Amino acid sequence: MEGIESASRQGRRVVVIGGGIAGSLAAKSLQLDADVTLIDPKEYFEITWASLRSMVEPSFAERTVINHKSYLKNGRVVTSPATNITESDVMTADGSVIGYDYLVIATGHNDSLPKTRQDKLSHYQAEYEKIKSSGSVLIVGGGPSGVELAAEIAVDFPEKKVTLVHKGPRLLEFVGAKAADKAFDWLESKKVEVILNQSVDLNSASDGNKTYRTSGGETIHADCHFLCVGKPLSSQWLNGTNLKDSLDGKGRVMVDEHLRIKDRKNVFAIGDITNIPEMKQGYIAESHANVVVKNIKVMMSGGQKKKMSTYKPGPEIAIVSLGRKDSVAQFPFVTVVGCLPGLIKSKDLFVGKTRKARGLNPKLV
Repeated sequence: MEGIESASRQGRRVVVIGGGIAGSLAAKSLQLDADVTLIDPKEYFEITWASLRSMVEPSFAERTVINHKSYLKNGRVVTSPATNITESDVMTADGSVIGYDYLVIATGHNDSLPKTRQDKLSHYQAEYEKIKSSGSVLIVGGGPSGVELAAEIAVDFPEKKVTLVHKGPRLLEFVGAKAADKAFDWLESKKVEVILNQSVDLNSASDGNKTYRTSGGETIHADCHFLCVGKPLSSQWLNGTNLKDSLDGKGRVMVDEHLRIKDRKNVFAIGDITNIPEMKQGYIAESHANVVVKNIKVMMSGGQKKKMSTYKPGPEIAIVSLGRKDSVAQFPFVTVVGCLPGLIKSKDLFVGKTRKARGLNPKLV
């Protein structure tokens, strides 16, 4: 096995596992204060909430798919999945053994993604061609991804027949019923057919026959389909490590108020894998990263526990983009739909702001 040793002074080795929204920000923010290694199966970070726009406008992905080395100039990137954790080291599938003084786990959800940035950009080009060449599109899943994809296609390709099927009683079950109803009405106003309380057998249509059957006995004709359902948490692998007792019954990582893993002084977890009862969203994952960065800096400087930052879930805010101008937004005391909340998110989808937080030009590739 190849051992990767720290070139920096002892006590400042930080390993971040997972290069998504939370992990990328933590690694970037610590690289000038610590000897940082980022472990990720792919060589890039993606602004995930902008991915649906890239399916109808592939060039948009040029700013949203970012090589780790573009923002991690003073850190090391190991492009291989982590496979084991001990009290002092992380092992990866390619045989690397990386020692740590502080460990941040930010593995998010399981998803099979292309390894290289170019392959990811090519994937978006292929998805765009698929939509462009189809007269009708079936979307399965009425969460934020399904709703946003339906909206993007309805706005950019109004001539296409879009059908969205969701197994639940309403769309966007992670927000309140009012926001869900507003999204439903908006989609219907764009001639998107929304079918609730039903599932689709995607195997019911062969290549030659593009008619799908729903659990309610309906038939849907579609030239192509997209599956937009939730992905499982990427935490099961921890069962084979020394952190196996840190998972709750749902596979979430149990953390304290400093975002340290239960019974660990130097191991943190951030992002969607945590057991914090809150919406799992990108801006919240970034808040986790900022708290952990502050706490690792305090610990590296020999600071006391009382100086450490505490994470407190904030008010629940959700903005679901509806095409290029509109969105539905749920704030603590009001829910609104249309171009006013759309001004907050829909045009640029926070891409410039997210790039800037990683030290990158907001506008340029």
